[in-house]
Amino acid sequence: MATVRTAWRRALRVLLCTAAGVFVLWGIGALWYQAPLRWLWLVVWSVIGAATVLALAGRMPQPRRRRVLGAGLVAALALLGWWQTVLPMHERDWADDVARLLDAEVDGNSVTLHNVRNFDWRRDGDPAPRWETRSYDLDRLASADLVLSYWMGPTIAHTLVSFGFDDGSRVVFSLEIRKERHESFSAIGGFFKQFEAVLVASDERDIVRVRSNVRDEDVYLYRLAIPPEQLRTLFLAYVDEAGTLQRAPRFYDTVTSNCTTIVYDIARHIAPGLPLDVRLLLSGYFAQYAHAHGGLAGQGTFDQLQARGRITERARDADRDPDFSRAIRRGVPGIPDAETR
Repeated sequence: MATVRTAWRRALRVLLCTAAGVFVLWGIGALWYQAPLRWLWLVVWSVIGAATVLALAGRMPQPRRRRVLGAGLVAALALLGWWQTVLPMHERDWADDVARLLDAEVDGNSVTLHNVRNFDWRRDGDPAPRWETRSYDLDRLASADLVLSYWMGPTIAHTLVSFGFDDGSRVVFSLEIRKERHESFSAIGGFFKQFEAVLVASDERDIVRVRSNVRDEDVYLYRLAIPPEQLRTLFLAYVDEAGTLQRAPRFYDTVTSNCTTIVYDIARHIAPGLPLDVRLLLSGYFAQYAHAHGGLAGQGTFDQLQARGRITERARDADRDPDFSRAIRRGVPGIPDAETR
């Protein structure tokens, strides 16, 4: 019996030490990305954290252990309290491509989008900023396409949704990090409130072309199998999200609030029964998730849809073509020939 109790105590000690160690590492990340005088606080936190783990492991005398555990608890509560004061905001020195918030007005079937991005991106220089106001008739909404842009191997992709209208116009929605001028993307920083989130509405020649032709990402396009009556719901869900972000800034989170999870959250407005899946975290497999649940149009296996949906070379060939959107869709399964002529 004593042996069993000893084993349970050891297991509990290992569990507590592991949990404390993970929390200490999280605290190091939080201080690194957010704290003023971060080196000072990193040293203080690391010393207290290491001592707390040693105390939990039973590596010090009992009286001292209690004092160390008490100090560790106070430090943990202080860190969590400070973390709650790190709040998102709209007022920063933003990078040009995320400088403006999408502003939408809905009047019956008419939607007017202010601050639609239509930059002219170049490899050899900064883009020419161009923000536009565009209006759309929801009665003419005809299609939605899923676009995945791979920038870090096969498991991670940026997710965009492009809406098409029967007059040939298109608008793409993309949830992105809102970088300040001095910042660059960091997946780790996305765990520690480094970036606010911004919903970008953009011309396709801007937001797709910059990824395929300027940043050399590998881009795939799939026609979504969404009934016409549900396209409006999906479109207006993005419009609602823009309003939500405009009213209250929110942090971008690498896991829980990113370019893929917003598509999943919005899709659940249409199909509430969609299950959670690891492919929502490994965004490069999101198209496979959509295909498995009947979300992609076109005949064939997923591998066939993926091969024919790769638009990277077509986008580069159509670089300055005014019919860029038509050119990249030629041969994509589920897209009628009339859209690509």
